[in-house]
Amino acid sequence: MAREPAQRELKQERAARTRMDILEAAIHLFARRGFLATTMADLSRAIRMTPGALYWHFPTKEDLLLAAIEELHQRCLRAFQLPGDDRELPAREQFQAICERTHLLLREHREYGIFFAMLAAEAADSNAQVAEAIRDKLALYATTLERLIRHGQQMGEFRQDVDALAAAHSLLGGLLGMLVHQNLFRASVDYDPLYRAVMLIHQAGLVQATGFDCVNASQS
Repeated sequence: MAREPAQRELKQERAARTRMDILEAAIHLFARRGFLATTMADLSRAIRMTPGALYWHFPTKEDLLLAAIEELHQRCLRAFQLPGDDRELPAREQFQAICERTHLLLREHREYGIFFAMLAAEAADSNAQVAEAIRDKLALYATTLERLIRHGQQMGEFRQDVDALAAAHSLLGGLLGMLVHQNLFRASVDYDPLYRAVMLIHQAGLVQATGFDCVNASQS
C-alpha cells in the first residue's frame, strides 16, 4: 500500500516535468513563428510527443497559449523582483535597477520579449481571450513603471510634464518592438547597442536631474 502514494507522486512529478517541457518548447516556437502559423502538430514534433499526449496536457492550442503566457509572466516577475532595500532607493536608482534587470533578462532570453510582442500583434485582432491575457500581463508591467515614474515626479527626479502612463507604455512597447526589429536585422545589428539607444532616448525624455545614466549602468 505504501507504494501507491509513492507511485502517484512519481507520476505527478513526471507530468509536471513534461508540462514544463511543453511550455518551454511552446514559448520558443511561438516566438519564432507566431501562434497563428504554429499548430499543435508542430509542437508535438518539436517536443517529440504524440499529438494525443500533447492534447492530454493541453486540450487546445489556446489552452497551451494561456498557460505559456502565465508561465512566462511568472518567470518575468521572479527576474524583476526588487529586493526590499531597493524600494528604499531614490526613484532614479530604482529605475536603474529595472534597466539592469531588463538588459540581463532580454540578453539571455530574447525569446521572452519576442513571444510577448508576437502574441500581442497577432492576438489583437484574431483571438480576444489571448489578447486579454497578454494585455493584462503587459498592463501590470506598465502600471509598475507608471508608479515608479510618478514617484520620481513627486520627488523632483523626473520631469513633471511627462505623462507617466504614456511613458511607461512607450518604454515597454519600445523594448518589445526593438527585440523584433533586432531579430530581423540580427546579421547586421547587435542587441546591446540597440538596447542602449532605446534606453538613452527614453532616459533623455524622462530624467529631470543630471548625473543619472541608466544606459551606462546597463553596459556593466
